[in-house]
Order: sequence, then structure tokens, then C-alpha cells
Amino acid sequence: MTATMTSRPLGSRRLLGELDRDSLRHLGPNWFAAVMGTGIVANAAATLPWQFPGLHDAAIVVWGVAALFLIGLTIAYAVHLIRFPENARAHRHNPIMSQFFGAPPMALMTVGAGTLLLGKDVIGLSAAVAIDWVLWSAGTVLGLLTAFAIPYRMFTRHQIDGDAAFGGWLMPVVPPMVSAAMGALLVPHTPAGQLRLTMIIACVAMFGLSLIAALVTITMIWSRLVHFGVSKGAMVPTLWIVLGPLGQSVTASGLIANAAHGSLPELYDKGLIVFSVIFGIVTWGFAMLWLALAVAVTYRTYRAGELQFNLTWWGFTFPLGTCITGSAVLYTHTHAYLFAGTAVALYALLVGAWSVVVAKTLRGLLSGALLANPAADTARIATAR
Repeated sequence: MTATMTSRPLGSRRLLGELDRDSLRHLGPNWFAAVMGTGIVANAAATLPWQFPGLHDAAIVVWGVAALFLIGLTIAYAVHLIRFPENARAHRHNPIMSQFFGAPPMALMTVGAGTLLLGKDVIGLSAAVAIDWVLWSAGTVLGLLTAFAIPYRMFTRHQIDGDAAFGGWLMPVVPPMVSAAMGALLVPHTPAGQLRLTMIIACVAMFGLSLIAALVTITMIWSRLVHFGVSKGAMVPTLWIVLGPLGQSVTASGLIANAAHGSLPELYDKGLIVFSVIFGIVTWGFAMLWLALAVAVTYRTYRAGELQFNLTWWGFTFPLGTCITGSAVLYTHTHAYLFAGTAVALYALLVGAWSVVVAKTLRGLLSGALLANPAADTARIATAR
């Protein structure tokens, strides 16, 4: 028996539960991107304009997987913080890894929204609303903290090169946009009066906070690409992150407009609808341009044999999912089949991308490669500029 266990590859021993005592030493916040990417597959399915047989049930299953993954990963990350505080501090000081502290709050809110959209069919509406409130509140507080703390560190502590801008810079500033979109879903479950008014105003304010910060950052990313050229393999998946604030802002503006109906004076109610459609279509157009550029660069990198798997591949999922939800909300306001058809087509692409990334992630877990020191990945990203 001893000889058999000794001869097993590392991945097999881990599969059997014989985890190395230091397996959580290098667990980083970037792992929460997997929860985001899985949760958006479920949430996007719930919002598709054209539903198909079995889609809703499948979405509930995927939501359940994302919820279980969030619970397990949160416990694992808590153990990491307690047992390996020096590594957690190193992540905060790393100019690349620190950007991904925006992932945990977005993971919380993604699963929370899925609970309200899909989980209510399993646990009941009251329980779903209560869980969503908890996850949204925790995600919003953490997201506002990252939107302040990470840029502050970049301004005052990190040494940033002229060619350092990459899609990961958006991760800390996007959570308030997710709060705006997911908070709009909770407006009908907020007591009428000042509390509901405050909720709507807070969502609009977080929409603006994140939008302006994202536009500034996207401009720097565009400038970096123009002046220094297309990134190499390890950096390419982060280009897709740009779709996140674009698609999520379209989603947020539309959902806020929906939530304002009957909660604000008619003038502001209609104004938000008009704004959401005009802003949404304009931003959606740029998102489609960026999607085309991202696909072209990714294919070019793949053809060159430089697209090696790492956790940044989860950037192919959540940002794309926000373009689906944005297209769906535009369809509800315009009834244009263009947006409905785009949402369905992008959802097919999302499911394909998610399936590939899940398979590669599981393979990396079983081999132990993804539990190794992430310094190698961050170094590859840094040198890929």
C-alpha cells in the first residue's frame, strides 16, 4: 500500500484528500474570479430574452455550484489569512496580485444576485432576499474599500512603469458598478420612502464612481497598447476584463431605470429610462468593438502558440457575461431583436469558454500546478508587457 501511494502522482494524492499542509499558502484573491465566472453563467441564463427548454433548470444547477464554490473558497481563504498572514501581506504589496482583490466582492454579489434570480425557486423568496442582502452588503463594503485602497497604493507605494497598464487594473474599480446593478434588483425589496430613495441614489452614485474610474483606466490601457504593442500570452486574457465595466454599466443603467419606476417622480423615472437606452446603446457599440479586438488578439496569440493556461483565463467569462446581461436589458427597453440575438449568441460563446476554463482549472488543481506559488504567474504577466 505504501508503495502504491508513493507512486501516485501529486494530483492523485490531492484528489484522495492527502493535501499538502502548505497547499493554501499561495491561495490568492484571483481565485474568486472562478466564482464570478461560474455565477455569471447562471445569472446570464436567467436574463436571456429568449429562453430554451431546460435552460432555467441548468442555470439553477450552475448557481448551486457557484454558491458551493464561494463557500468553500471563502473558508479556504480564511484559513490562508490565519495560517499564512505573511503571504496575504505579500499579495497586498504585489502591484499585479493586489489588483485582484476586487474579485472577492464581485464574487459575493454575483452569487447573491443568482440567489435572488434563481435560488428563490429552491429556498423560497424570503430566504433568497435575505441572503442577497447579506452578500450584496458585504460585497459593496469590500468593493468600495478596494476601489479606494488599491488605487491609493498605486498612487503612493507602487513603482509603476509606463507600459504597466493592463486589464487587471480594472478589477478594483469595477465592484461598485456590480453593486449598482445588483443593488437595483434589491430596490423593490427595500422599504418605500427614504430607505428606497437612498438605495436608488446610492446605486446611481456607485454607477458614476465606477464608470469614470473605468473610463480613465481603459484609456490608459488603450494608450499602452498603441504605444507598446499587443501584449504577449500571459497578458492577453486580461484584455477581456475591459468588457466587464462596459457590459456591467449597460446592465446597471438599465436595471436602475427599471427599479426607479414608481419609486421616483415621473420626470426622473422617464429620464433614467431615456438615459439607460442612449447610454446603453453607445456603450454597447464600443463593447462590441472591444470584443472584436479581444477575439482577434486572442486568436493571434493562440496561433502563435503563446496562449498558455493560467487563472487569468477566467477573464474570458465574467466580462463576457456582462455583455449578455447588458444586451438583455437593452432588449427589454427597445424590443430590438439585434440585442436579443446578440445576447443568445454571446451566451453560446460564454458557455463554450466557461467549459474550457473549468476543465483546465480542474486539471491544474489535480496536478497541483494551480496551488503553487503564483509569483511565477505574476512574473509572466509582468514580463509579457
